Amino acid sequence: MTRTPIASSLTLLFNFVALMAAPGFLFANAQSSAPSPLNPEPVHGIAMHGAPKYPEGFSHFDYVNPDAPKGGTLKMAVVSNGFDSFNPFDIRGVAAAGISSYVYDTLLEYSADEAFSMYGLIAESLETPEDRSYVVFNLRKAARFQDGEPITAEDVNFSFETLTTKGHPFYRNYYAGVSKVTVENPHRIRFDFKQSSNRELPLILGQMPILPSHYWQSHEFGDNGLTPPVGSGAYRIGSFEAGRSIVYDRLDDYWAKDLAVRKGRFNFDHIRYDYYTDDTVALEAFKAGNFDFRIESSAKNWATAYTGEKFDKGIIVKEAIEHHRPTGMQGFVFNTRREIFSDPLVRQALAYGFDYEWTNKNLFFGQYTRTRSYFENSELASSGLPTGRELEILEKYRGQLGEDIFTEPYTVPSTDSPQGLRKNLRTAMELLRSAGYQIRDGKMVHAKTGKPLEFEILLFQKTFERVVLPFKNNLAKLGIDISVRLVDSNQYVQRAREFDFDMITQGIGQSDSPGNEQREFWHSSTKDAKGSRNYAGVSDPVVDELVDLVIQAPDREELVQRTRALDRVLLHGHYVIPHWHLAKDRVAYWNHLKHPDITPKNGTDLDNWWAEP
Repeated sequence: MTRTPIASSLTLLFNFVALMAAPGFLFANAQSSAPSPLNPEPVHGIAMHGAPKYPEGFSHFDYVNPDAPKGGTLKMAVVSNGFDSFNPFDIRGVAAAGISSYVYDTLLEYSADEAFSMYGLIAESLETPEDRSYVVFNLRKAARFQDGEPITAEDVNFSFETLTTKGHPFYRNYYAGVSKVTVENPHRIRFDFKQSSNRELPLILGQMPILPSHYWQSHEFGDNGLTPPVGSGAYRIGSFEAGRSIVYDRLDDYWAKDLAVRKGRFNFDHIRYDYYTDDTVALEAFKAGNFDFRIESSAKNWATAYTGEKFDKGIIVKEAIEHHRPTGMQGFVFNTRREIFSDPLVRQALAYGFDYEWTNKNLFFGQYTRTRSYFENSELASSGLPTGRELEILEKYRGQLGEDIFTEPYTVPSTDSPQGLRKNLRTAMELLRSAGYQIRDGKMVHAKTGKPLEFEILLFQKTFERVVLPFKNNLAKLGIDISVRLVDSNQYVQRAREFDFDMITQGIGQSDSPGNEQREFWHSSTKDAKGSRNYAGVSDPVVDELVDLVIQAPDREELVQRTRALDRVLLHGHYVIPHWHLAKDRVAYWNHLKHPDITPKNGTDLDNWWAEP
């Protein structure tokens, strides 16, 4: 399951669909008599492990204001080179910001204050046996597309077939466990699974966006360009200027507006996105009132740019909102498909050239914490040496893993010691010698082939050069040549999708309930799948098996231990030079915007905010 309420610009850039990442699970109405395993009772919600928090008949989520007024316009900014598509589900083109979440609804709705629970939206209820070998969705008869046509089981079947055969490769991997789809009647559809160990499938099928089959019969799925589609969500596309701006208009007659999962949400009449090619220009436009809300990803800006009379008087509010979601991993990602990065020793050595302590102090005003896990800021993160159940899991693979996994805690290089960077560069030199490299005429070359150790770092944010250039200069002291290439955001997206890079700076978001999306990140089957998020090119049979174990975890405790084992193996593979993280959302907004008193564990979600009349 993957879902991030507020992502960094690195993650938002890709605009991949924001989709959310098992004995004795209980339904919310577990107090009723036990149903037959062959005929499970319909339920209003489902949790990945245990019982869902909200009972049948609940009125609204705790973290919304059910009485929030409707109205106003939310003006937002996107720093990008524009958009050329209204299809967020196709790998071709760059989709307009916001389209997947505002124009399309899903079968179930995610709860932001639980690890992973889903409640009925288009589907009024679902049925699944204890072993979760299949799921049936019972659709609401009131559910409608934006043109008034009813949403039927045939539309759900069409959506599944289209997304898994013509859509982004993500869907093919995400729903690979489905063996058969059966439309039982116009409002009832059944999905059978290849195996019952993939307990997440009933929930993630609930995340599937529902497309109108009648609309797509006369439109080509991959070639619709900027023709506004018919959707199933609370907003439709209003006015737009190709590549520069787009406005979403709220439907007054939205069929789901009074459902518990929609109370207090989607409160703005209009949501407008304007595109900027430069973040500095966007920041000044925000302070001038050209848009209402800004997520600040720059520590320097946060420390120095949000000052002046408007901030002093509270006209613009600056707020750091604490969250408790996993922060995932941001870092320098090695493309191990490249021969130069195929040796883990080389990757480990290069990490000693990154001086995080200097970077955090001099560039980031000491705001960040060093990342040491792919599941940072959560109980899923590995630490120290493996013990207990995690050790038991890893023992099976001892012969296939380096002994250091069992004997040496994973650590990130630090320059806190008196010798600092100099000591780290000596360590890097020793590791490179072990990998077969030596210095010749001031250049680091491979002793046998004579090939120099040189590579390119691909960027799309000019502001990130201040992080990369010191890293480049440090490694130059070892005779390693790094070139830094700055490209526009669209070119960056395309090159990343094609794995046409040596090294990139990338964020890999995680949820509190990892599952099928881990295949997309690490599984060998996605190494060469264009458009997958396996940027590093991980292809390791142990990782493959650990990913499957995570997906098949029968309960929460086992999920934690299996995820820690996966985390540890990935860290010792040195696929990434870890950067930093922050357990707060840094936001600034004009004071006519209001938000609920309660912030869910997953952090800020603008869809719960409203405009003061």
